[in-house]
Amino acid sequence: EVQLVESGGGLVQAGGSLRLSCVASGDTFEDYVIGWFRQAPGKEREGISCISNSDGRTHSMYSPGGRFTISKNNAKNTVYLQINSLKPEDTAVYSCAADKRPLSVVGGLVRAGGGMDYWGKGTLVTVPP
Repeated sequence: EVQLVESGGGLVQAGGSLRLSCVASGDTFEDYVIGWFRQAPGKEREGISCISNSDGRTHSMYSPGGRFTISKNNAKNTVYLQINSLKPEDTAVYSCAADKRPLSVVGGLVRAGGGMDYWGKGTLVTVPP
């Protein structure tokens, strides 16, 4: 089964940017759809976006060209989440998850805020007021 490790979180001032990384190991990277989720303090987990590692198609809860951009590098077995124009309300633990089901199914899981098969431990992003 796949193992996932997130990195790239930290303390960032409002208006700044971050690129989070999710490195996958232990299985064939291209077999998975990888999604990004976040959970703010006291709130339920919410899905952000997902990407098919086989063909690069994406599904996002946010409009294209917005603050969140998902991408991948198959050579590095890594999926990224670029977050721009950070706001205090972006403070959360950001986690990636992997699933072998089709993008059409995983997109629904992202909309639902969970249910994917394999999860990383998350990385904390803090944006002070």
